[in-house]
Amino acid sequence: MSSTPTQTSSARPAAGTSVPVPSNTFVRDAAPAPSMVTRAVAGLATVLTRHSITALRISLGLVFLGFGILKFFPGMSPAAELAERTIGTLTFGLVGPTAALLLTAIMETVIGLTLVTGLFLRTGLVILAGALVGIMSPLVLFYSELFPAGGPTLTAQYVLKDIVLACAGAVIGAAALGARLRLPE
Repeated sequence: MSSTPTQTSSARPAAGTSVPVPSNTFVRDAAPAPSMVTRAVAGLATVLTRHSITALRISLGLVFLGFGILKFFPGMSPAAELAERTIGTLTFGLVGPTAALLLTAIMETVIGLTLVTGLFLRTGLVILAGALVGIMSPLVLFYSELFPAGGPTLTAQYVLKDIVLACAGAVIGAAALGARLRLPE
C-alpha cells in the first residue's frame, strides 16, 4: 500500500480576489445584519434622545400655563381655594385670598410661558422651584384635611400628582444646566 502525502496549501489568494466558501461552512467573524426590530428600536432611541426633553419642557409648560390662566377667572380653577389658603398660611395672613390667587396665577403663567417658549428658561425654573414649595405645602399644612381616616381626598390626589411635575422640572433643569441624554456606545 502506498501512501501519498496530503498536500495542504497555505497560500493565500491574491488581494482583490475572493475565495469561494462552501455553502455548508459557517463564517464566524461576520456579524449578523441588524433586524428590522433592532433598527426600529435604535431609530426610536435616537428620536427620543433628540426630542424627549424638549417635549417634556413644552408639555410641562402647557400644564402650568393652563392652570395659571384658569386662576385669572373667578370660579374656573378647582385649586383656587387651596392656593388662597396655602399662601395665606405661608405668609401668616399677610397676603389676602385675592392677592394670593393673583400671585399664583401670574407665577404659574410665567412658568408656563418660559417653559413653552424656552425664553428665560433658567429664570422660569427658579420660579418653578419656589412655586413647588408652595404647591407641595398643603401636604404638610393641611395633612389631616387631605388624608382623613388615612385615605387621600380628591384634593390630596390633586396635590400628590405635583410630585410628577416636580420631577419633570428637575429633568428640564438638569438639561438647562448642561446635562444631555446620549445613546449607549
